[in-house]
This record gives sequence, C-alpha cells and structure tokens, in this order.
Amino acid sequence: MLRKYLYIFLISMIPLIELRGAIPAAQAFHELDNSFSMPMAYVISVVGNMLPVPVIFFFARKVLEWGADKPVIGGFFRFCLEKGNKGGEKLKSKAGRGLYIALLLFVGIPLPGTGAWTGTLAASILDMDFKKSTVAVMGGVLLAGVIMATVSLLVAGGIGAIGG
Repeated sequence: MLRKYLYIFLISMIPLIELRGAIPAAQAFHELDNSFSMPMAYVISVVGNMLPVPVIFFFARKVLEWGADKPVIGGFFRFCLEKGNKGGEKLKSKAGRGLYIALLLFVGIPLPGTGAWTGTLAASILDMDFKKSTVAVMGGVLLAGVIMATVSLLVAGGIGAIGG
C-alpha cells in the first residue's frame, strides 16, 4: 500500500504530468483496492506537486539560461524557457492587475503544460513575488486536483456502469 502512495507522490512531481496524472493513477489504484484512500492520495499528490515549486522559482530559470547554449541540452532548455516566457507573457497580457488570479487559473485548469511547473517558471521569469506566486500556484494545484478527482471518479463510474 505504501508503495502505491509513493508512486502517486512521484508521479505528481513529474513535469507536465503532475497531479493530472497522479489523480487518475490513484483512482485506478482505488478501483483495484478499496482500502486505497483517495483523500490521502489527493493530499499526497498536492504535496508532491508543490514540493518542487520553491526550487523551480529560485533556480530553474538560472539553470535553463545557463544550459540554453549547451550542445546536448540546449534545445530542451530553450524550449522550457520559451514555454515559460510564452506562458508568462500570455498571463501578463490577459490578466493586467489580476495577475495572481490568472496564475491560479492557469495552473488550475488541467490542460497539458499548464501546471505548477510551468506556472512557477512563468512567475519566476516575470519576477513575480514569491509568496503571492506560491499561494496562487497552491490554489491552482488544489483546483486542478478537485477537477481531476471529479473527472476520474466520473470516468471510473462510467466504466464501472458499462462493465456491469
């Protein structure tokens, strides 16, 4: 059982997958074993997803800028910087004074590339306030978790109803 929770924790830390993959995986574990707690998996997913946020905010931009001109890793690092810049500028242009609410919604809408990693990188690139950004990202992660848990539950219920 502990191993399953560890899997959920680790999945939630993976860039681009984050809890958008961890919550459905947890739902699958729950469907196989009713003693697997979805509320516990939700908390573990949120913690795992938020754990890298300070590191991303303070160091990712520096590492990406350093590696952008390196032969092997440069392409990926430039892609990450461009993704963060693009996301940040999009947020800034649409949000105006509601930048932190926009960041929360950007992180909270469970679409590919809109999670805590990208949102935090965008906040770092835009030189946003760390505390306010972290609160916004946390709100977004909680929102995304609720959305993914709801969708996962509905899909699992639908599959169960079809399968009889």
